[in-house]
Amino acid sequence: MRVLLVGWSSVLHGEATAGDVLATQAVAERLTAEGVAHDHAWSPAMHRAYGPRGGLLLDDVDPAAYTHLVWVCGPLTGEPVRELHERFAHAHRSAVGVSVLDPDDPAVTGFHVVVPRDAPGRAPQRDLAACPASPAVPVAGVYLTHGQGEYGGRRRHDDVAAAIGRWLDGRELARLPLDTRLDPRDWRLPATAEQVLAVVARLDLVVTTRLHGLVLALRSGVPALAVDPVAGGGKVSEQARAWGWPALVAAEDLLADDGALVLDEQAAWCLSGAGRAEADRCRDEAGAAGREQLDALVAALR
Repeated sequence: MRVLLVGWSSVLHGEATAGDVLATQAVAERLTAEGVAHDHAWSPAMHRAYGPRGGLLLDDVDPAAYTHLVWVCGPLTGEPVRELHERFAHAHRSAVGVSVLDPDDPAVTGFHVVVPRDAPGRAPQRDLAACPASPAVPVAGVYLTHGQGEYGGRRRHDDVAAAIGRWLDGRELARLPLDTRLDPRDWRLPATAEQVLAVVARLDLVVTTRLHGLVLALRSGVPALAVDPVAGGGKVSEQARAWGWPALVAAEDLLADDGALVLDEQAAWCLSGAGRAEADRCRDEAGAAGREQLDALVAALR
């Protein structure tokens, strides 16, 4: 017996969701516990993430190598499902954790066994995505700026943002694109500064080319991987120096051939015990931030 696990994250024009993947992992864990040999096939897009972990590309799979096909999760309908019935006609075909909308749909009737999570006339079952054990992944908030025209020819903002994006694509980080800009008229943006701080406080890491991305992270005790997008250094570098914060990457270093390695090293430090301890120091000292500026202002007013 050898089983191939497939689902909407496997087919070319399918829509992969986290729930689909977690449900399939639940099936894989159970098959492993039962001693059943199995592989997981992916679409070209999802193979970029899961291929390095041993996943297969569905288009490259030899159907004859498998005695069983198991479709996991999602609605059991559509041409991609029916095509797999034809491609794996020789195999025993099962579906599990699926929604059955029409029991007479050929996508449904083509399976030898269907174990649904919901189907007409049947009590619903809890989704399989709740089952598998999953490792924790650091959450990184990303604050990038594309403006700051005041720096003129020293601007490297677009190139720096693109390089950071390429780096993030290949890293095991849960990425949240964020903005410090406030707009009470748009629910997609924070309405108040307190809302921004509430999000930052829940992050494991901030990746930023913005001065305030750095400051808000440090005042919250969150390590910041700061990249200065200005050639020769600008206000991000100056602010990192003011805080004594070491995780700073110059635009020139990022855009060099080994720029990704520089980011890897700095991110690893930020997520280490040393990086977290340094962020805690900054948080503890935040109350004194700006005191000299405020003292000078008050003296001038008097």
